[in-house]
Amino acid sequence: MQMLVLLVTLRSVTTTQQTLNLLFIRGLRVPLFLLMTTPIATDTELSAVNSILGSIGQSPITQLKSATGALISTNPEISYIYNLLVEVTKDVLNEGWHFNTEEHVKIVPDANKHISIPTNMLRYDIHDGQITRNLDVVKREGKLYDKVNHTFEFSNDVLVDATYLYDFEDIPSAFQRYIIAKASTRAATQLVGDANLARLLQTQEAQNRANVMEYDTQQGDHSFFGFREEQGYDAYQPYKALIR
Repeated sequence: MQMLVLLVTLRSVTTTQQTLNLLFIRGLRVPLFLLMTTPIATDTELSAVNSILGSIGQSPITQLKSATGALISTNPEISYIYNLLVEVTKDVLNEGWHFNTEEHVKIVPDANKHISIPTNMLRYDIHDGQITRNLDVVKREGKLYDKVNHTFEFSNDVLVDATYLYDFEDIPSAFQRYIIAKASTRAATQLVGDANLARLLQTQEAQNRANVMEYDTQQGDHSFFGFREEQGYDAYQPYKALIR
């Protein structure tokens, strides 16, 4: 019996020593948490809803939608938070950013010469290149309507500048964080009614707004010269003065 206890003890010591050896890399002490790999991914609708819930002091959920895309939770607060997320996503994308805007998009009329507006198109206008102003389109009955000629019929293709609505997962990470912060502020105002909490969340929202503006500026490569696509401009570079 004593021999069995001794063998078990020796085996336990050996296992502990092997575990400790893993914590030393080339003589350096490495904390255990550094040896663990934690995947970091962009936000999803579930993580966004949990972030909003956490900002107002509510417990997170483990599932949001079923395989068919329907909300699983019957809790009205979860539905309200999700609707806030959808509303804020539309509001933010409706501003028109570099990643969700496209210029001179060709729209072809159907057999009836009508142009149906896609459901993911938030805003649209005649492209600036069509400067004759012989068209002025608006949305009516889900189709383009020409206010100049007072008709739904278009004989030719139309070029528009469009702003699109994307799914939350397809939005850049900087915009995801801004949408979450903005929705959290609305949740604190409408659900909790805590003025101090709302002010704190507004500060975080402003910081994320600044990140979004920086992201859009870098991605858009905007210039006050007004250069359009497929045009270039070689700016003056001071080091060229030394070549003279």
